[in-house]
Amino acid sequence: MLRTGAASLATREALPTSLRAVLGYYADTGVFDYRSLRLQRRVEDTSAALVDEAFAAVESAIAAEFDREFVNFSYDTKLVLPAELTLGYLYRHGGDDRHAEAVTRLVIEALVDGDMRDAINDDEFEDFEVDFAVDNGDIRRVAEVAQETLQKRVEDRFAEYPDAVREAYDWAVDISEAHQDEDEHFRALMERAEERGDDPARADIREEYKFADFADPPAVFDAGELDLPYLKTQYDRVGVIYDGMIEMYREAGLAIEDAFKKSIVLSIIGAQVWLDDVDDYRADMREGQLTPVTAEYLLAETDRAAADAVVGISEQYLDLAKEHAAAVDSTLTGIAAEYIYRSGSPEVLPR
Repeated sequence: MLRTGAASLATREALPTSLRAVLGYYADTGVFDYRSLRLQRRVEDTSAALVDEAFAAVESAIAAEFDREFVNFSYDTKLVLPAELTLGYLYRHGGDDRHAEAVTRLVIEALVDGDMRDAINDDEFEDFEVDFAVDNGDIRRVAEVAQETLQKRVEDRFAEYPDAVREAYDWAVDISEAHQDEDEHFRALMERAEERGDDPARADIREEYKFADFADPPAVFDAGELDLPYLKTQYDRVGVIYDGMIEMYREAGLAIEDAFKKSIVLSIIGAQVWLDDVDDYRADMREGQLTPVTAEYLLAETDRAAADAVVGISEQYLDLAKEHAAAVDSTLTGIAAEYIYRSGSPEVLPR
């Protein structure tokens, strides 16, 4: 009865998404863990302090570059959520909180440094914000100074750990960058399928993008999970970074169960499709960007079938993420996957 009521409340959009996520996770799993709420506050406070510490160094560097006494700097850091969830897991399951926090500091700074580098390479500067007027040239320099400062900090921190920690990070970045190198090929496939009604192009999208095979399947997935649609392309696109993140923790001497890693990687792929790719559908179609969402609109017979497929695929990833989180008593991670689901806007898709 209680779980049924929770499921009903979780659908009420008037309630905060965070509360709906807690209720939805309880309705699905029967788990309502009061400790996780206290743990979440601790994790968020620690993460915020680590980000503030890194950005204080960035602010000093920008102030020196622009001959200003003080500078306030901000940058979107939602991508560090998996590091926060891992820290929460280690607080509950590990035995050395100071070491877990030190590795998380390295991980957070490495993730933000890599994201900044990608943004600069793509000439995307909207997430870099300072409290003084800047023109296009200035904001690029702000971004460069911020990234250079973080990169130096990351290099210094890597020197404190075994080489295998750095190797895990480099391995993930290399795979992600190799996927980016395939972008023009996928754009060409999309153009053929969209503009020329090319059935062979659609077949190629299915084979090379939706159901692509791994040359060397990642150890994180079992045989059944390897059949998930878009797994290889989205693992290479975003999931591998967080696979590498978990390996950084492990190589630094912190034990993390495989099921937790699965929950993180699957959540990230689910979030990429369900949040970013759904929200960006029209822009991606206009700009010729192949994603799981634009691919479904090229492959399905009708818009409704495409929209339904996107919903089903996203649910597959997020439901599996919740299952694996529950298997290792990581309520925070399960609630995070539910939060991702409750934050989606499938109504923006054509039907």
